[in-house]
Amino acid sequence: MPERITADHLQSFVGDRRLVDQLVFILEVEKLKTVLRRTMILDRSRVENDAEHTWQLALMATVLAEHSREPVDLLRVLKMLLIHDIVEIDAGDTFAYDSVARASQAERELKAADRIFALLPDDQAKEFRALWDEFEEKVTADSRFANAMDRLQPLLHNFFTEGGTWRTASVTSADVDRRMAPIAIASATLGELAEKFIALAVENGFLAPASSRPASA
Repeated sequence: MPERITADHLQSFVGDRRLVDQLVFILEVEKLKTVLRRTMILDRSRVENDAEHTWQLALMATVLAEHSREPVDLLRVLKMLLIHDIVEIDAGDTFAYDSVARASQAERELKAADRIFALLPDDQAKEFRALWDEFEEKVTADSRFANAMDRLQPLLHNFFTEGGTWRTASVTSADVDRRMAPIAIASATLGELAEKFIALAVENGFLAPASSRPASA
């Protein structure tokens, strides 16, 4: 057995080059299971990984699609959510409230997208990369709803863990309001829900009010 299985090894017994490329991609993105996020799971025993995050977003979109302001193609939304964080295999998870890390996020993630999606057969590489770009641009109904799920999930986790990363990052309600803005763009119902959770979080001391930030911050 070779020390490291490569595409050439797969080719020797799979035969079909297209299938080999698809398997290489599938095996590569398994690494999402090792990319840790800041978000705590609800029992507070540990943080979630990117694969768990992705699964939950896909489930949320399936359950909550009826609340979108505009009709969405659920299959396209699910595809976006399944691939939206694949770039973090190379780029790492960028914490939403880390302004320093966010400054280089786009550059790191574009480089990762170039490498990872290129592992697929050409037609799938183009399709998946286009969907990833669409998700990032947030200009279509499908991408807006997918992004809403990506913002709503950590909001729920932070609220139901009594502050979660809001406490560790010393963020304020103004920061969270800005971060959650895409939810209301995609869904009036879910946008109102997000506002209620933020207000309740401040009321219960899970989240610092906007006025608590020093003027120099």
